Amino acid sequence: MNRMNDGKASRISGAEAMVRMLQAHGVRHIFGLCGDTTLPFYDAMRALDHGMTHVLTRDERSAAYMADGYARISGRVGVCEGPSGGGATYILPGLIEANESSSAVLAITTDISVGSYGKYPLTEVDQAALMRPLTKFNTVMTRAEHIPRMVRAAFRAMTTGRPGSAHLGLPHDIQYDAVDATDIWADPALARYPAYPVAPGPGAAEAAVAAILSAERPLIVCGGGVVIAGAMDELARLAERLDIAVATSISGKGSLADTHPQSLGVVGSNGGTPETWEMMQEADLVVFMGIRAGSTTTSRWSAPLPGTRIVHLDSDPMVIGANYRTEVGVVGDLALALARINAVLDGMDALPGFGGAARVADIKRRKMAKFQEIAASNESPVKPERIIDTLNRLLADDAIVVSDPGTSCPYYNAYSQQKHPGRRYITNRAHGALGYALGAALGAWFARPEAKVVAMMGDGSFGFACGELETVVRWRAPITFLVFSNASFGWIRASQFADKDARYYNVDFNRTDQAKIAEGFGLRAWRVGDPGELEPAMRAALAHDGPSLIDIATQPLEDSAAPVMRWMG
Repeated sequence: MNRMNDGKASRISGAEAMVRMLQAHGVRHIFGLCGDTTLPFYDAMRALDHGMTHVLTRDERSAAYMADGYARISGRVGVCEGPSGGGATYILPGLIEANESSSAVLAITTDISVGSYGKYPLTEVDQAALMRPLTKFNTVMTRAEHIPRMVRAAFRAMTTGRPGSAHLGLPHDIQYDAVDATDIWADPALARYPAYPVAPGPGAAEAAVAAILSAERPLIVCGGGVVIAGAMDELARLAERLDIAVATSISGKGSLADTHPQSLGVVGSNGGTPETWEMMQEADLVVFMGIRAGSTTTSRWSAPLPGTRIVHLDSDPMVIGANYRTEVGVVGDLALALARINAVLDGMDALPGFGGAARVADIKRRKMAKFQEIAASNESPVKPERIIDTLNRLLADDAIVVSDPGTSCPYYNAYSQQKHPGRRYITNRAHGALGYALGAALGAWFARPEAKVVAMMGDGSFGFACGELETVVRWRAPITFLVFSNASFGWIRASQFADKDARYYNVDFNRTDQAKIAEGFGLRAWRVGDPGELEPAMRAALAHDGPSLIDIATQPLEDSAAPVMRWMG
């Protein structure tokens, strides 16, 4: 650290303090885009030996999505940064998605100088007001000496309790002001999340066990909280010893492997099917785990049915009882709560079995038979089922799949065959902004570079973010991009078909050769129009040692059998 020669405590600049505080919290990657207000911060990153990798992005939205993908896969805080004005507004979509998806993402937006507030300078915006409703922690610092304390507060907020996003505003002038170097310290426990997990209160696990054992047709429904907490092994032990079926939300995929005997799969309005929905309607007791029981998983709260008993486990007490009258609430970290429940069961003899595996096997057989029949079709354009089936057969077991919320999402939710538990699939279903997958996939690759990463998106989403392909090529990230091309904003077109008697309006655009665009950026690319071309192209793309893309002419959603409850009648 820089030291003064006047005999006083060593002093460093505010910009250097920010870099050192990130370093102290174990940050390894920063995703961001430069600007005038960022000059001192960038100069500090250039000059200091901090061991962090800065990834220059082409869009602040993508920087936030990269940080989100990185956080979800690594379990570490994802950090993004951008300049004042437009940079602060562009970074917002990623922050709100991360916050609502319980992903620990920190955004640092530099700002105009404190001394110019209220003088109508270029790029002035009230960043504190802008970010306040969208983040778990938010402040714009006005004194350099506040920087270390506010960084610690942001990391503490992001990583404890229910994880979420944070924002720090860093004005231009305080980046030059002095900070006491002795205040540069961090709690190492806050480098990962969830930090400081809390165990359930006395008697809560026992009450949950009593309720579950008194049921006849219990069903576990898991959200992303199970994977975030690393509770997969404890969940598997509970499901196997009582033979209870386990359904998941979209974010809960990976709570069990898709191939696990008790794993029912995704339920609800996006990726659920009539077959998996049967168990939601039949259950006399539902155990919600790490989930808000929101509109998608419950198909707008149409199940569990009225009168169904509810046990709810979550780290956030605010979600328990929010949507369903809850018989037993268990507040605590999911890994600790499930370990306690299993410990209670360890002390019991002659545990019952609820027949979950047999029921799941029957449902999966019927669901997958329909899927395989469609996936075998040689009709053009290519059916989405064929793309997912090909992925299931060719992907390595440790691969990571990232999906935009459009065409690819419900198909992968319903029919993927992930062979191991854990976070191997991510999508931005909290707010569903298009253009997510391209950036998030690069963040996922930085988090786990030894794994193959595949990103799926529609051609509408591709248009939102294709400029970021340059970033992917610059880093030679061997990501494979699959573009489901139907020359429309397909989800809305399918909704107009289903809800408005096919009265289409302003949802179609020109068909573009995404493969040529990708080649222009330096990717290896293929264009697939015939189903017979799909597997050879996918094998080559997955084996390529650099970035690759396949542009696939895909069946429009309105003509398909998409696993979306309101379209399936």
